[in-house]
Amino acid sequence: MSTVDVAATGSAPGIGSGSSDAPPPPEQTAESALARTLQRIARGDLLVVVMSFVFAFLIGSVLIIIADQEVRETLGYFFARPTDALAAIWQSVSEAYRAMFRGAIFDGVGWQRAADAVREAGGSGTYVLIPAATAGFRPLTETLTVATPLIIASAGMAVSFRAGLFNIGGTGQLIVGAMAAGYVGFTYDLPVVIHLLTCLVAGILAGGIWGGIAGFLKARFGANEVISTIMLNWIATYLLFFALKTKAFTGANQSQPTSPSIGENAMLPPLLGDGFRLHAGLLLAAGSAVLLWWLMSRSTMGFHFRAVGSNPRAAQVAGISTARTSFLVLAVAGALVGLAGAVHVLGTEKRLTEGVAGNIGFDAITVALLGRSGPVGIVLAGLLFAALSTGGRFMESSQGVPLDLVQVIQVLVVLFIAAPPLVRTLIGLRHVDNPGAAARVRRARKARVSKTEVAASAAATAESVSGPTHRAAVGPEDASVKDDGPSADGGPSGPDDTPDGGSADGPLDGPDAPDADQPADPQEDAR
Repeated sequence: MSTVDVAATGSAPGIGSGSSDAPPPPEQTAESALARTLQRIARGDLLVVVMSFVFAFLIGSVLIIIADQEVRETLGYFFARPTDALAAIWQSVSEAYRAMFRGAIFDGVGWQRAADAVREAGGSGTYVLIPAATAGFRPLTETLTVATPLIIASAGMAVSFRAGLFNIGGTGQLIVGAMAAGYVGFTYDLPVVIHLLTCLVAGILAGGIWGGIAGFLKARFGANEVISTIMLNWIATYLLFFALKTKAFTGANQSQPTSPSIGENAMLPPLLGDGFRLHAGLLLAAGSAVLLWWLMSRSTMGFHFRAVGSNPRAAQVAGISTARTSFLVLAVAGALVGLAGAVHVLGTEKRLTEGVAGNIGFDAITVALLGRSGPVGIVLAGLLFAALSTGGRFMESSQGVPLDLVQVIQVLVVLFIAAPPLVRTLIGLRHVDNPGAAARVRRARKARVSKTEVAASAAATAESVSGPTHRAAVGPEDASVKDDGPSADGGPSGPDDTPDGGSADGPLDGPDAPDADQPADPQEDAR
């Protein structure tokens, strides 16, 4: 084989025929890789989460504008001086969100004030940096403090959600966990480590038992876990109200519905000193996220949980007891939420009050759903919700924006994340959820047009073919029929006067009536 033959066939002698197609140029390969990357980003959850927050904050901005009296006044003469209204809108929205950032992450104003105060006192270098950093990052420590029990409780919720059980009883499980840990904390006097561990174990057991009640009702009687956990929430709430009116929980001060302070040996140690509220419960929050990952991804029990949540009937056929698994799921979830209550009362509250649970139980449901019931997602969502909470309080105190705005933003975030097609539609990526839809619509339209053209062509062909045949069948006599004058009854001659003397009163047998040898319509004959 010559060199020319080798070049023509694209293969060497003895190897076989190869492809003569040249590899694509590097520019085309790079463009296709970029297109695939953009497609993965558009179909991923990260874009939906980010845009959900963007849309939620945009709607929150509209609410801030509506609530601002100065902005409303400038809008009254918008067409006369629009710049005044635009400047007022920008100042109102930017100052509100700047205050939220200052109260949640970093207080730049506090940093500068602390640094200036130390410099005026003659300090420099490290003497300026440490007080300034303390004032500047104090909001971040508050955010971590609020996020600690929220992350732990959300991990418990994630266990039940991934097992296909919708646990609404976070509030009740957190309350009983806090009650058990708090009672052990202010009633007994034990050594340092033992006292703390005993309180934590008491909270875990109390939460597990409270969640196990709903699990037992589900496993034994088929009771709906949503209804049973909601009812257990109310039972735990009123049980706390009752306990805080008894001598066992209030001690000598029965006039106030609060318990005595937790013993020092039972408190979670602070991480940054007594000047901050951040405590060692943050380490337990990180451990709960790791435990969630190990339990659901690496353990046999977690596999049973996920199998029952994915397909209960298939799991039962495989030998997994759905009743026993349902009980264990709610017990484990309740234990984690009970741990969150214990951490909250031992590290942050330091005593039992009627509002010790706050909104942690219900916020944990939102955080678990927002984090897709995964450990990393729960940590990030918990930090974000805690930042919104702490920043919202500072925004209300400094800018006068109602704290309810934070609740609106949180609800909007959950609403948008629960509807990814809505978010993609708003940003112009509707085709991502239904790939190939536009091409299928174009093909369908093209097929309809082709069918219409084929039908019209067939009709025209049939008419052109049947036209001469029809004229030949009529004959010269019928084709040359004219008006010969009045008919026998004095009327004008027309198509009703047949050659054989028939009239309109008799049967129709002229050109107006169908004939056996001649159809009434050439197109009908063609069809």
